[in-house]
Amino acid sequence: MTATMGNEFEEAVSSLSRRADEVGAVVVTGAGKAFSAGGDLGFLEDRHHDSAWRNTQIMRRFYERFLCVRSLPMPVIAAINGPAVGAGLCFALACDVRIASPSAKMGVTFVGLGLHPGMGCTHTLPAIVGPQIAARMLLTGELLSGEQALREGLVAALEEDPVTAALAMASRMASQAPLAVRTAVRTLRNRQDQGLEAALWREADAQAHCYASADLLEGLNALREKRPPQFGCYEQFVNEAPSAKPD
Repeated sequence: MTATMGNEFEEAVSSLSRRADEVGAVVVTGAGKAFSAGGDLGFLEDRHHDSAWRNTQIMRRFYERFLCVRSLPMPVIAAINGPAVGAGLCFALACDVRIASPSAKMGVTFVGLGLHPGMGCTHTLPAIVGPQIAARMLLTGELLSGEQALREGLVAALEEDPVTAALAMASRMASQAPLAVRTAVRTLRNRQDQGLEAALWREADAQAHCYASADLLEGLNALREKRPPQFGCYEQFVNEAPSAKPD
């Protein structure tokens, strides 16, 4: 998932919005074997060499490119045909419904790269699976199997052919009264969006701080070298004794 891809995705969403009277529902899936493997490693490494202030702005804009899917007036279904990892799963969480292949692996793996989670997942994931499961996923960076994702409410269904199943669900949605469906979509998203903007800025700022750390480079190098990372950065807290009062 690159900025260039995000720009093209925004154009696709804009095109669908202009054709809203012709489209009853939308299905999004991945090309090839994966739904999305997440962010581009080169882009993440570039952030290490940029300033924290710029990185906050850059990441907030990056999220916006893909989360614009929520501006579509019709329901959006994610057909998770293969691995959905990191930012890829964050995007799927922004869709209205998720249908996955039983073999798909899903996870928000940011902490394994030395990076704070982003793209709204600290807000959307707890709302979907509950705070404890979300905390476990976000803080361990674990990958869920399809069966586990279904059991824990991350996806609505498992299907050997998730695209065909998603298209069938989209067809059923599109056959209902358009005004009723779209107002229901708006109602559901309005509830989900409460607090989302603040969460996005918090994530962008936290990621900007993590980009400056040695752990971020270690996480990227370990991923490339297919080895466990050796992290070592901790926040330094200063404990100051209270000043003595003059006699």
